[in-house]
Amino acid sequence: MAASRQAEDSTGHEKYMQLALDEARKSPPKPTNFCVGACLVAPSSSGEDGELLMTGYTLECEGNTHAEQSCFIKLSQQYGSDMEQLGERLPRGTVLYTTMEPCNKRSVGNTPCVDRILMLKRDDGSQAVSTVYVGVSEPETFVGANVGMAKLEDASIRVEQVPGFEDEILSVATAGHTKSTGVGRDLTQQP
Repeated sequence: MAASRQAEDSTGHEKYMQLALDEARKSPPKPTNFCVGACLVAPSSSGEDGELLMTGYTLECEGNTHAEQSCFIKLSQQYGSDMEQLGERLPRGTVLYTTMEPCNKRSVGNTPCVDRILMLKRDDGSQAVSTVYVGVSEPETFVGANVGMAKLEDASIRVEQVPGFEDEILSVATAGHTKSTGVGRDLTQQP
């Protein structure tokens, strides 16, 4: 896997990562989940940092929903479309901010968030989400090594870290856990 990059122009990225972190704080703490927040952002035609499309957090929607999944569910409802058609409705250049690397494994019957992102396709078959900005990699607590970033990058979706939020994200993410889970792997290093 190629080493993930740190986001270059951090001003707008910090704004949306902070928003995702604020969403993560809304997640009900549980020992079996990470409290994660996410937001979908469309590029701005005026050259500003983008237009917020939707936010989400872990367990926001009915069922065992993850933050990214909650964004997709709520935006599909707003657009009046099926989840399968959501990619066609997203503006070109849409990006996803998530406090934690999207999951690559879930319990039986649940689609991993990486697969949900990959399913979002435009009419021409290209990926609807162009970049995923993450705060931290997923600690190996529940799934072992997460190869989700490699799957996204293999599908031509950039993955970049927004630095400066790691400690706060992990503190929020592990609320309800009995012990610290650690940072996971460093997103700027080769595995």
